[in-house]
Amino acid sequence: MPEKKDELITLAHGAGGKKMDELLSESIMPWLTNDSGEIPLSDLDDSSVNENIVFTTDSHTVKPIFFPGGDIGSLAVSGTINDLLALGGEPLALSLAIVVPEGFPLGDLERILESISGILKKEGFPITTGDTKVVEKGDIDEPILTTSGIGKRHPLLNKNMEFAGGRNTRWLSDNNLEPSDKIIVTGSIGDHGITILSEREGYGFGGDVRSDVSALTEVMNEALRVGGVASVKDPTRGGLANSLNEWAYKSSVGIEVREKDIPLKGWVSSASDMLGIDPLEIGNEGKFVMAVHPCRAKKVLDSVRKTDDGKDAAIIGEVKEDLEGVVLKTEVGGKRILETPVGDPVPRIC
Repeated sequence: MPEKKDELITLAHGAGGKKMDELLSESIMPWLTNDSGEIPLSDLDDSSVNENIVFTTDSHTVKPIFFPGGDIGSLAVSGTINDLLALGGEPLALSLAIVVPEGFPLGDLERILESISGILKKEGFPITTGDTKVVEKGDIDEPILTTSGIGKRHPLLNKNMEFAGGRNTRWLSDNNLEPSDKIIVTGSIGDHGITILSEREGYGFGGDVRSDVSALTEVMNEALRVGGVASVKDPTRGGLANSLNEWAYKSSVGIEVREKDIPLKGWVSSASDMLGIDPLEIGNEGKFVMAVHPCRAKKVLDSVRKTDDGKDAAIIGEVKEDLEGVVLKTEVGGKRILETPVGDPVPRIC
């Protein structure tokens, strides 16, 4: 590997998209690449699988740590649960490591833990191990949470496979897409990133501003119960644009999506226009993007819409054999390439 002693890491290297891909492929993965297991680390899916155990881990440095709709605690556990679900795992247990700066209010720490406890009670599984560290004041500005999760193969995956067009969907990996698959997004996009930006910078985009942080267990159960789901992604850093491009690259297919069908709240659209950022590149923390066999897509959509987190779900496009990359069909009827973003335009959203 070439030496890069004089290069410095920037925020863009941790924001999803091209810069983060470069950091992973050129400076991190060469030291860690492991091709063992059914879904190995080198696949860079939302989780990995080894001997039927699904495993994932995340560190969380969101700023601010409290925001409308959630906090760093609900964000941490929801994100880890969703990563397990996205690959076709059924979560079993989580770990939690907390690094707290000296002088941090104890009441705020307990507020974060209360948030975590509420989600885990609702989901029905525990934190089984963890660690706590306190560092000198000034070394970090806010707590950092690291959550890991383990799970097993989801019991509904066998039923799901019956309607997946004969392909191998033992796991819902990124390379499972085939031409004619329909693309479903389970709700409006950009809510979380715009909420974080509004709170951090004091923009005050209105009383409706609220993060979409949520554990999507019910959404996944409803989709798998219908069947035909080929792949699922958790469109966090880099947003919808990054997720679709990862799919297109790993499955060697083209994807066309229709701008008019992508769910977008008015305040997200207005804020994005005002700030000159693309809402398709903004991170989400309570949405899935699903690739579904065409014969089951409408039924999956109807089933997902019955849930609280999926009521705004929509079919936004499909996988194409005669395309390369991702193409966005605009509201005025034109088409443009939807490229992999350099990075999420809102740093430290998770």
